Amino acid sequence: MTHTSVAAYAAPAPKAPLERTTIPRRELGAHDILIDIKFAGICHSDIHTARAEWGEGGHFPLVPGHEIAGVVAATGSAVSRYAVGDRVGVGCFVDSCRECDNCRAGIEQYCTGELGNVGTYNAVGRDGEPTQGGYSTHLVVDENYALRIPESIPLDAAAPLLCAGITVYSPLAHWQAGPGKKVAVVGLGGLGHMGVKIAHAMGAEVTVLSQSLRKKDDGLRFGADAYHATSDPATFEALAGTFDLIINTVSADLDLNAYLSLLRTDGTLVQLGAPEKPLTVAPFALIGGRRSFAGSLIGGIRETQEMLDFCGEHSIAADIELISADRINEAYERVLASDVRYRFVIDTSTI
Repeated sequence: MTHTSVAAYAAPAPKAPLERTTIPRRELGAHDILIDIKFAGICHSDIHTARAEWGEGGHFPLVPGHEIAGVVAATGSAVSRYAVGDRVGVGCFVDSCRECDNCRAGIEQYCTGELGNVGTYNAVGRDGEPTQGGYSTHLVVDENYALRIPESIPLDAAAPLLCAGITVYSPLAHWQAGPGKKVAVVGLGGLGHMGVKIAHAMGAEVTVLSQSLRKKDDGLRFGADAYHATSDPATFEALAGTFDLIINTVSADLDLNAYLSLLRTDGTLVQLGAPEKPLTVAPFALIGGRRSFAGSLIGGIRETQEMLDFCGEHSIAADIELISADRINEAYERVLASDVRYRFVIDTSTI
């Protein structure tokens, strides 16, 4: 198989600073499109993976990035979904087995086939080559795993929708956030600020639960009806038994039992953040109110397109800080310090 070299930023080894390099991209297959990447969001998952914090073996050098927005630059001979010049995005995976029950149901993120859900980076594709992500100038991807970005969403602010947007949209849709439902969003970061915007647009009553009131004005601007500091014990007393749905967007070791106490009977706490260590749940925190503790992983291609169209219709986009590629390592440190409002996006023309 022949390849084309493109510029990228990669972590040469676990925990090593990212540096400029070149990586191979495969030649176009019949159903492939070549994307001229314009913008790539920085997700906390990128940092976890580049620093090997989730314990899995990595494919280094590793190019992170699964919040990709760009323009179709070329198409394979059998491509029917896209044409040169189309605005497209790629999210957290670039392939799946396509044959298992979950793939056939359109929830490819839960692929159970032999190939599995092929991550946009740090995975191995069906060609046997490691996948490399969006901190690069170009990407080749099967047309069936690309998404159309509505014209009403700026490309730079659209990039984070491909992970942060769908990560919160999927559980909000699945647990039917909408009019008459009380939804709490834990954490107002990259995921949380999208959760507030989307839950509000769905018609739910939205409360932000954050460590402090530092971002309260932002939370209310995004559509929150209420904002409470979790560092204040009175918050948990005042809000006991309040919510139908809580989405936890933070990757930290929280007292889940305290948050479960905020659910109404039959309420659900959905875990979205992925901390390094196991979480602890007391059985009676669930049993006492027939409460559920659940998890959710991104979304399938169909639902991700649904999310993009929803955001287009409601003028929803991420609040971003656009950076040049030489600031990626600085941005990583600022993400860890919660010093970003609310998503870093790389201008890939600077790679």
